[in-house]
Amino acid sequence: MDTVKYLLNEDQMPAAWYNVQADLPVPAPPVLHPGTGRPVGPDDLAPLFPMALILQEVSQERWIGIPEPVRDIYRQWRPTPLYRARRLEKALDTPARIYYKYEGVSPAGSHKPNTAVAQAYYNKEAGVKRLCTETGAGQWGSSLAFAGALFGLDVKVFMVKVSFRQKPYRRGLMEAYGAQVIASPSHETEAGRRILAQHPDSTGSLGIAISEAVEVAAQDPECNYALGSVLNHVLLHQTVIGQEAMVQLGMADDYPDVVVGCTGGGSNFAGIAFPFIGAKLRGERDVRIVAVEPRACPSLTRGKYAYDFGDTAHLTPLTKMHTLGSTFVPEGIHAGGLRYHGMAPLVSHLVELGHIEPRAEHQLGCFEAALTFARTEGILPAPEASHAVKGAMDEAVRCREEGTSRAILFNLCGHGHFDLQAYMDYAAGQLRDHEYSEEEVAMALAGLPSVG
Repeated sequence: MDTVKYLLNEDQMPAAWYNVQADLPVPAPPVLHPGTGRPVGPDDLAPLFPMALILQEVSQERWIGIPEPVRDIYRQWRPTPLYRARRLEKALDTPARIYYKYEGVSPAGSHKPNTAVAQAYYNKEAGVKRLCTETGAGQWGSSLAFAGALFGLDVKVFMVKVSFRQKPYRRGLMEAYGAQVIASPSHETEAGRRILAQHPDSTGSLGIAISEAVEVAAQDPECNYALGSVLNHVLLHQTVIGQEAMVQLGMADDYPDVVVGCTGGGSNFAGIAFPFIGAKLRGERDVRIVAVEPRACPSLTRGKYAYDFGDTAHLTPLTKMHTLGSTFVPEGIHAGGLRYHGMAPLVSHLVELGHIEPRAEHQLGCFEAALTFARTEGILPAPEASHAVKGAMDEAVRCREEGTSRAILFNLCGHGHFDLQAYMDYAAGQLRDHEYSEEEVAMALAGLPSVG
């Protein structure tokens, strides 16, 4: 706690990002070149990322300073508020103390600008003119569009087609910030055309959209690729969330017994959890860490820990992660930001080391929990964040049943103002739960690459 306070300045905003790699008892497996099978070097990543981000990706330093131009933009919404959910506690009749960190106060309405601003800054410093990316529900795409506008960068976003159709207002926000938004799979790339030739009615996936964005960036020397989750430097940038929460809980003379986060690619989860995991790894404070994912895309709970591609067209390096297979196309659930076939390598590694407890939830139960939260606390969560709400509520009910008082912290990573159609569909009984059979999971995993 003292270290974190030292890294905060007078406005109570972190002066550095926290890098969990410095405290890992066992180093995470290296990223491999798909052609040679050997660890990738900076030159392998240079066509897609500026060198500053590549160095952050492999850094073993515990603290990486946040550039002042980035902190200056952060000040528009950081530090974000930490609330105690007293009305929810009362509704659940629980002795638990429930806290939530609210990231929906950012201009884009989620946690994603924490890394979007940083990535745009480093690309601008490197002389890049354009950024290309993918987005699921649109929270990442709208955040990068916002950051691109601030730094004068053109932004192209390949949006997963099912979300492109479900969430027109999120697409409208990206376009308002000046970004070009394309439904993926598209006819603009070889990867997209190949998918459409095989599956003309494809609803898309984050893996497919990543392939399209990487293809465009790789072919344009003035364009770089930007990713909103999964990679180490992205998770690093999000740790401002957990650092602030530590200080804010200290002001309340409390510390969490349980930290809960929703997981799709791992960015908001790492943001809230990694600083607390770091404190645990250093022997400072103990804590349980719970990661909640959708049953319709269960990479942590039913995937395999193996080397896999991050995209469908196999344009990316191989990373060791919990994966359902790069060709896996999830059902079109409304939590579009959690519909990714793999999990962040660092999150996956910490699961393997036993420091994270993964669980999976159906979307109907998560929507029910989100509405309970909205009707007690007044904030309508994004469908992605509803998984964290459900996990926190389950922990609180467990406290009631056991008669124990524990502090529960979760990250409410975004609001649901652009997701009202999802809530209307839920109220109309039009949503369904989906769980994959063992055969479906086995088929998805059958194409994993062979790595010696």
